[in-house]
Amino acid sequence: MHESAPRNQNEHHGNEQHGNEHHSGEGSGEPSRRSVLRTAGAAGAGLGTALGGLGAVGAADAPARASGKPATGNEPAWPERQGRTMIGVPFERRDTVRIGIIGLGNRGDSMTDLFLAMPGVQVNALCDVVPEKARKAAAKVTAAGRPAPALYIKGEDDYERLCERGDLDFVYVATPWEWHFPMARAALAGGKHVGVECPLAMELGQLWQLVDLSERTRRHCLQLENCCYGRNEMRVLRMAHAGLFGELLHGAGAYIHDLRELMFSPTYYEGPWRRRWHTRLKGDLYPNHGFGPVANYMDINRGDRAVRITTFGSPALGLAAYREQHMPPGDPSWKESYVGSDMSVSLVQTAKGRVIRLEHAVSNPHPYSRLNVLGGTKGVFEDYPPRIYLEPEMSNDRWGDFRAYAKWDHWLWQENANPPGGHDGMDYIMIFRLIQCLRLGLVPDFDVYDAATWTAPVALSHASIKAKGMPQDIPDFTRGLWRKPRPGVDSPKPATAG
Repeated sequence: MHESAPRNQNEHHGNEQHGNEHHSGEGSGEPSRRSVLRTAGAAGAGLGTALGGLGAVGAADAPARASGKPATGNEPAWPERQGRTMIGVPFERRDTVRIGIIGLGNRGDSMTDLFLAMPGVQVNALCDVVPEKARKAAAKVTAAGRPAPALYIKGEDDYERLCERGDLDFVYVATPWEWHFPMARAALAGGKHVGVECPLAMELGQLWQLVDLSERTRRHCLQLENCCYGRNEMRVLRMAHAGLFGELLHGAGAYIHDLRELMFSPTYYEGPWRRRWHTRLKGDLYPNHGFGPVANYMDINRGDRAVRITTFGSPALGLAAYREQHMPPGDPSWKESYVGSDMSVSLVQTAKGRVIRLEHAVSNPHPYSRLNVLGGTKGVFEDYPPRIYLEPEMSNDRWGDFRAYAKWDHWLWQENANPPGGHDGMDYIMIFRLIQCLRLGLVPDFDVYDAATWTAPVALSHASIKAKGMPQDIPDFTRGLWRKPRPGVDSPKPATAG
């Protein structure tokens, strides 16, 4: 998301006709959708119970104890793998990517435009609980000269029928946060690759379920983190990997954005869902925008690992103060009690000893910032505004001009210098690269392990604040495979790309 425009999460779902085809995965050897969902539900119930009772205990150790068996001290800090790893697994090559979209509010509607702008994409199904939103998006599809998509607008659970269709390769989810997990689960169980807006899920046990399902169904579950494709972020990534910052030591990322007016707007979001998360959780509700890019700089899950997180939170005063000033007596918001910290500050330590600072603040006056900091033994970059200091070319403690490093732009930005779409073009770059990987049969730039890692601070920051800042272990979702370096967003241009 960019500083001049809010990340639009006003997305819910729904449906209308068609979509009864069953699709169970790659060949007869894959588990059926029904068996996958049943197994995942049972496993998730056990995990959720175990994790919910942790308190200050390290959360990464909980899966090993979820079986109820006595601990011996030798258990791995993750559940037993139910399938093969998805690390390095390419998409199936295809000429046309068939898309289903769940959630057609602000975010889903704008992303529909980008999918339609891509060659080799066919939007076959749309879903929203507000029928008019689905019909509006369907009109865009037909106006673009594509066949009319099937609509799923019969209620909250109609997305399940969309996920059962046999003519979809990829499902895109842009709905309120509480729906991300069940929708991603249904898409995987239906044999579809799935991409989810931030965050991936709201509970640690749900993240483990999606990791397991991705491995069992052999389908990718991706966190579509657009900030990983920002021009500055991709330039810093390439510079970091080229050694310009020396040995990496620390980084910072954030979501600092005054959302008070939008969260109390009766029309911007589809209901008060986003504001109400501030009545439930105390910590970082939206870590992905800051965590994802810094994790890429430091090769998290690709040679290093996020090990533990400590979070402190300020008092929760901003939303109540805004309500007092702007909301009339009798407004439903007056029944809400806010607990979400106006500012949460988390410190993440990696296996190599590096430190990542994450901040979340959406309830007070503040210019937009994602911080976007990277420091090493040879220099440092800080964003908002962008500035850089590198040795030996700079001296006298004066910041240098980041524009002078344009030669380090990622090839995606070199070839798409003025991309259309929201957030200064990063949305376009993200979807362009996603569709490219799907059509050419490439390994995606990130995977379910990255998605789970970037989202884990949602639950763990809340647990740390409740435990007065006690560190919380971050699960190793790769189950030990993080030690092997591998490519990520700093990807080479495909030889067959145009």
